[in-house]
Amino acid sequence: MSRITSTDRRGGLTGRYVPPMPTRELTALSGDGVRLPVEVHGPADGPAVVLAHGWTCSTLFWAPVIRELTASGHRVIVYDQRGHGRSPAAAARMAYSTAMLADDLCAVLDAALEPGERAVIGGHSMGGMTIMAAAGRKQLHEHGAALLLCSTGAEHLTGQARVLPFRSERMRAVAHRMLLGSAAPLGPVTPLTRKALAYGTLGPAPDPATAEVTARIVHACATRVRSAWGGVLAGLDLSAKVPHLDAPTAVVIGTHDRLTPLPHAHRLAALLPRCTGVHELERRGHMTPLEEPETVSAVLAGLARNHLAAKDMEATSA
Repeated sequence: MSRITSTDRRGGLTGRYVPPMPTRELTALSGDGVRLPVEVHGPADGPAVVLAHGWTCSTLFWAPVIRELTASGHRVIVYDQRGHGRSPAAAARMAYSTAMLADDLCAVLDAALEPGERAVIGGHSMGGMTIMAAAGRKQLHEHGAALLLCSTGAEHLTGQARVLPFRSERMRAVAHRMLLGSAAPLGPVTPLTRKALAYGTLGPAPDPATAEVTARIVHACATRVRSAWGGVLAGLDLSAKVPHLDAPTAVVIGTHDRLTPLPHAHRLAALLPRCTGVHELERRGHMTPLEEPETVSAVLAGLARNHLAAKDMEATSA
């Protein structure tokens, strides 16, 4: 997908959703030799925040959060997950795995941060699962001063999702597994597809601009990539990894999240050894960083303030 700049609003990205221009761009080399584009926003000496987006999204997803954080002096590092945005897709469907997600995140941390440099690392949805998958990795331990798990879950995604309203958990699991792995093209953004996607991903009575940008970003994801990663999510079980996330970790969840409902957040909090709290965003759905970027940014900034020691901040300006 080509980048949409501030002068090209035909893609439906307007206002605070227009992607800011990065101050620096670099490339991370993952373990299998794939090159991942990375963007750095904000001052070079600002406290670092690294963000991983979710399934069917791209760096465009973080635009309003980037604006909030850079305005308060933070340095924000974002990248396109494998097969999303400008990152190349895996050659074979069987190559998609949570280990690949962890490999890519570790490559980004190696490329974007100095040795020993600490950062707040946050992930939304599949991005949160990426952080869980990287638990125990040297890079996450070395660089992760604090973590954010936003609108995500570690296991049982299909049975507990509420997009398709079957009463039986077994029926929901089957239906949602088919939905996640579907190779049917989404087609163009229309009033009907926009409304359907908003129902599944946003809270009740969403802002029209938020519904529009959600549809534009999700519909831009390649069908085979969406299907391949959806298949990984359908069988996800990272519950054994979560207790190994040893950094202070905040959890954010929308109270009306149909994809990873509220119980997921509370299970994560119970498994995390150093949970700093669960932030429930009232009447928000799954796309919390798009729906309420001010609060998500405030949680990230609070983690930086509380867990990036003064010496870490000084190291970035040395």
